[in-house]
Amino acid sequence: MSQAIVHPLSVDASWRSRAKRVIPNGMYGHQNAASLPEGFPQFMERGEGCRVWDVDGNEYIDFMCSYGPVVLGHKHKAVEAAARAQAELADCQNGPSHLIVELSELLVKTVKHADWAMFQKNGTDATTACVTIARATTKKRKVLVAKGAYHGAAPWCTPNPNGVLDEDRAHLDFFTFNDIESVRQAVERNSGDLAAIVISPFRHDARFDQEIVDVEFARYLRKVCDDIGAALILDDVRCGFRLALGGSWEPIGVEPDLSAWSKAIANGYSIACVLGNDKFRDGASQIFVTGSFWFSAVSMAACIATIESLKKEDGVSKLIRAGMRLREGLAVQAQSHGLSINQTGPAQMTLVTFAQDKAFAMANLWTGEAAKRGVYLHPWHNMFTCSAHTDADIDQALLATDEAFSIVRSKFGAN
Repeated sequence: MSQAIVHPLSVDASWRSRAKRVIPNGMYGHQNAASLPEGFPQFMERGEGCRVWDVDGNEYIDFMCSYGPVVLGHKHKAVEAAARAQAELADCQNGPSHLIVELSELLVKTVKHADWAMFQKNGTDATTACVTIARATTKKRKVLVAKGAYHGAAPWCTPNPNGVLDEDRAHLDFFTFNDIESVRQAVERNSGDLAAIVISPFRHDARFDQEIVDVEFARYLRKVCDDIGAALILDDVRCGFRLALGGSWEPIGVEPDLSAWSKAIANGYSIACVLGNDKFRDGASQIFVTGSFWFSAVSMAACIATIESLKKEDGVSKLIRAGMRLREGLAVQAQSHGLSINQTGPAQMTLVTFAQDKAFAMANLWTGEAAKRGVYLHPWHNMFTCSAHTDADIDQALLATDEAFSIVRSKFGAN
């Protein structure tokens, strides 16, 4: 039997109360715990390896990994050492550290389609810069994106329309992921003015079962962009260095013109980047994009150490191994309790949903009960493994998920 949490979330509740007075809604964005079921804390205290602790001292095996940025585990020794060493010198200066050159060289060497790199702070910065570079290069306006896809929180792409003008999205059009005919029609509608097609490595929209990209669909996007001179932009912000070190589409042999990266590339340190091929180098040279903290030397040091550690430790293989062990264990458990679940997407970025659970009531109960037993999952967003998850960690987590499945079965019955 797993050990249920004995500490109440009383300290967390106090911080939530204070936050409501000084922060809109008490919290905002994707880390607003108000969107999660009972049992989840809002405020975290620390992390180490594959575990995190909340402000009440409760320990969790972490399967969200800060919503993706932590790929090697919290407080990875090599990454932390590199960041500390650079912090002793400087972080924010009048000009960038030489590390910007070293990191660019490392990324160009690592990612197959890349000839150059530019750095930002967040994924939205990177996807927006990709679109800007595409428009500067092609001198065209229209951009195609998949329906429901998330590419950031800027007006042109945010999923929340509040405060967004129609003009902000006037040159967006949509297609259906993995549907060649819908792309063909969208391209035709925007004939003569298409700057770019933006696509995720696989469909990972929140609250929907995930969908692996069809190779023929990816190849079609590449051919269309080649035929009309548009940019193929791969949004690798969420997937980057989790599916393959050479870029998430390297295994299927389809190379984008531009790619956006962030999250896991520095194991939790704040940095993003655009990688591009030489066809779009001039366009990248002509635009003006910058930020006071886009040249952080500490984050660049952490990024270098992260890439080197992923290579040295065969990090992607470890992510897959942990994800498969978790996925296989959950499948056996659900079946034993007479519950039907879907586990979609790559094993290291799995989404677990329950059949006949459109309102996520079963998923909310299951993840909430797991949280009370020290396992941090998510009811409607894809989860993440890190290379610090061991077999023992997965097996311990499965004790909690089994109990949580039992509670779901008791309340809802078999589905």
